[in-house]
Amino acid sequence: MSIELSLLFWSLAVYALYLGAQSTIYRIEYGVKFAATARDEAPPKSVALGRAERALGNFMETWPAFIILSLVAHLADPGDPVVFWGAVVWFVGRIVYLPLYLFGVPYVRSLVWCVATAGLGMMFFGVLF
Repeated sequence: MSIELSLLFWSLAVYALYLGAQSTIYRIEYGVKFAATARDEAPPKSVALGRAERALGNFMETWPAFIILSLVAHLADPGDPVVFWGAVVWFVGRIVYLPLYLFGVPYVRSLVWCVATAGLGMMFFGVLF
């Protein structure tokens, strides 16, 4: 299996971290019983839950690009070093980003987001050239 496909597979675990953080905080705050309902009238969100939901949403905005770039890279030129490092940068950046967002760390969180997004750019240019 190419490194692109390996990181794509392991990106499911990163997604599980984001989803797990959001759903755990949700159930801690509202309870399992409320989580099992249709949630038509949810109480106001806490800061922690809002952050977890925004972090998950942010992950979901970049993950499709990573999926597409990983698949195209695997089909076009598996093992390209620029694609490899871009994928590693995105992958590690997304792992580091979650706790920074959950704990409300300013500036560093934004820098990590920029670095992870640059990883997607590296992958794009690695596939393109």
